[in-house]
Amino acid sequence: MGCFNFIKVMMILFNMLIFLCGAALLAVGIWVSVDGPSFMKIFGPMSSSAMQFVNVGYFLIAAGAVLFALGFLGCYGAHTESKCALMTFFFILLLIFIAEVAAAVVALVYTTLAENFLTAVVVPNIKKEYGSQKDFTQVWNSTMAGLKCCGFTNYTDFEGSPYVRMNGTFPPYCCYNSVNQSFVTPCNSVNAHNMSVQGCFKQLLYDVRTNAVTVGGVAAGIGGLELAAMIVSMYLYCNLE
Repeated sequence: MGCFNFIKVMMILFNMLIFLCGAALLAVGIWVSVDGPSFMKIFGPMSSSAMQFVNVGYFLIAAGAVLFALGFLGCYGAHTESKCALMTFFFILLLIFIAEVAAAVVALVYTTLAENFLTAVVVPNIKKEYGSQKDFTQVWNSTMAGLKCCGFTNYTDFEGSPYVRMNGTFPPYCCYNSVNQSFVTPCNSVNAHNMSVQGCFKQLLYDVRTNAVTVGGVAAGIGGLELAAMIVSMYLYCNLE
């Protein structure tokens, strides 16, 4: 009984933390969605880019709601010794864990397929929207500036785009000289070809692979916590009368 009570208390404390984190994310997500200008004013211009790139308000609401529900179920199940709540908690965590493993397998095995699919979807949008659609253009500018990349595959993605038609040049990020850390002007097709700036998809993959140990460690840590939470919830479930 001593071991059972200790695990029960730890389960409550752990899920209380998850519950509070979920509530915080939910509150921030609602704030960003309802009053975005105030959020951008406090956190500066980078918040604007991030919010447009991942639609962060809705993402935070979704993540916060899931964590809020998980934390509540874990606390309630452990405190009241409810088998139903504990089993629901277990199955939700199991589904999340399976989804994460499936996403990791797809990312590792089907990288080329994903690249081909995204190329077919993203490149036509660049040719159609870049330079004419403000938010779309700002998102790509922020991405290219942050990753030091050009387009999705390379500078040719911008051929025929409103930006090239209006300015007669490619975006300056396509003519970035990494040696001198400067932009070559004018950014015409000759200079863009000579600079050979990587596309953003390949640059993102390179950055992930370069930091594979860190990414893998974080993923393993999250997976370990999820497994531990599932084991504890099942232990409590099996030892309840």
